[in-house]
Order: sequence, then C-alpha cells, then structure tokens
Amino acid sequence: MWSSSTSLLLSAAILAGCGAAARGPAPIPVAIGSGPAYRPPSLSRAVSAAQPIGPLRCSGSRARRLGVFVELFAHRRVVLIPAGVGIAPPRVESGAYVSGGRCSYPVRTQEPTGVIEVAAGTRATLGDLFDVWGQPLSRTRLAAFRAPPGSPVRVYVNGRRRPGDPRSTPLDRHTAIVVELGAYLPPHPAYRFPPGL
Repeated sequence: MWSSSTSLLLSAAILAGCGAAARGPAPIPVAIGSGPAYRPPSLSRAVSAAQPIGPLRCSGSRARRLGVFVELFAHRRVVLIPAGVGIAPPRVESGAYVSGGRCSYPVRTQEPTGVIEVAAGTRATLGDLFDVWGQPLSRTRLAAFRAPPGSPVRVYVNGRRRPGDPRSTPLDRHTAIVVELGAYLPPHPAYRFPPGL
C-alpha cells in the first residue's frame, strides 16, 4: 500500500520525467492507473535470490551505466516501472528510491520515473528488462494486461512505431521507448536524461 506522501512523490517523479521531453509536442498528462496491476512489485523471485536470469548475472560491479527511458501504458493509464527492478535485497531505500543492494543486474532501476540503467557494454533488450522484473511481455501481454483481440502490444522508439516482437527492442543509450496496450496515446519522441547517464 502506498502512503499519500509516496503517491505524491511518485506522481511528481512521473510528471517530471514526462515534462522532460526534449522535443516534440507538449506531453499529454496521463494518470497512473489504480490498483496493483498498474503498480507491479519491483522484485521477482530470481532477483530476490540473486539467481542468474538468462545470460544476466547479479554482481557488485560498478560498471558505468547508460540511460534508457521506458514508458508503459495500458488502456490510457501509466503502468509504473518501480524503483529497485534488478537490485537484490537487502536494499538501500529512501522513500520511492532504491540506491543499492546486495548486488544488481546489468539492467536495473533506481527511481520510479521510467529511467532504466543499463551497464555499459551490455546488449540488453526490453525482454531482458521484463525478465529481470519478473513481468510478462509479448505481442499480447504487457505485465498483468492482455491485449484486446486484433490490437497487439505496440512499441515506439523515439516516437516511431517499431514492428515485430516487443521483447526484441534494444535498450540503446538515450532512446525513448513507449509500450502501449489498448487505446493509442501519442508517444514521446525523446527524453532529457540526467547528467551521467
């Protein structure tokens, strides 16, 4: 359950990220969906146990991290990517942020703003992010949501529709990735990343 201060912090973080679009039309305000389906937990069983996930391993490496921005929408509502995806417990937490843990995977989140950190030199995909997170992603699934018949999950990279399997979308440095299920929302074409990513 989210406290009112945590909900306000999360809303502020999401709006700050959406307001950071570097070019294109002004972002359309979209609410975070209500209920647990729109706020999946950050820890999968594998990450909780620091187990390998495909080729990805949990380590204490301090490799340089590169930023990718990922937004998820189901039925015109935000699906929150929480802080702490890919960070094994015990974790260092401060409010809605997770700054560290026992070890972390090459794909992780430290804040609930959609900024994904990818270890430099890692060829990661959207499928890797969802595997580490422990959530399903396919042409017909986006986390807890199933696509309506005849309307597959759509992926946009830097504002342009990307055909094919959503899982194969590369997590390339400074890309803005929007994943939508259900009704269309104009995707953000860019994101202004914080310094150092």
